[in-house]
Amino acid sequence: MPINLSKGQKVDLTKGNPGLKRIMVGLGWDVNAFDSGADFDLDAAAFMVGANGKCPTEQEFIYYHNLTHPSEALKHMGDNLTGEGEGDDEQIEVDLDKIPANIEKVAFTVTIYDADTRRQNFGQVSNAFIRIVDETTNTELIRYDLGEDFSIETAVVVGELYRHNGEWKFNAIGSGFQGGLAALCGHYGIEVA
Repeated sequence: MPINLSKGQKVDLTKGNPGLKRIMVGLGWDVNAFDSGADFDLDAAAFMVGANGKCPTEQEFIYYHNLTHPSEALKHMGDNLTGEGEGDDEQIEVDLDKIPANIEKVAFTVTIYDADTRRQNFGQVSNAFIRIVDETTNTELIRYDLGEDFSIETAVVVGELYRHNGEWKFNAIGSGFQGGLAALCGHYGIEVA
């Protein structure tokens, strides 16, 4: 049975699961019933950051235009343009053993594509979640449901994996940003054209 987290809660990932190497991070959401006149396209991304809280290079920003890190530690399974249906909308596979030593955290985020033009925000999104699954056994280990009521935010840092005393832990962050993907890129040191 998975551990259900609340905002700000931290939980050990590898210590209680010795031998855990490959995980799948699933992110999902539903769009509320009212019509904003445009389709919603939410995007999951991951920022692999060093001790300074920034991505060492643009290679450490894993998203729909850069699906796989050169180390193959992270692989984004592709963009879901609608968010229709049950379960995960987007998935990122993580090989914990392949994460480079200079990476201390992997932040998982969800943004609304073209939110300003489409006049959309996370106040129109419900049932957003992140879950971590052991890929070897297909067991769900951790789940964090973002019950928070975001209103004007167009980007959310959902949670992060981080190293602590040689083990990996997970932190349920749930913090919203205005300014979409560009704001997140700025926060993690990625220059946006």
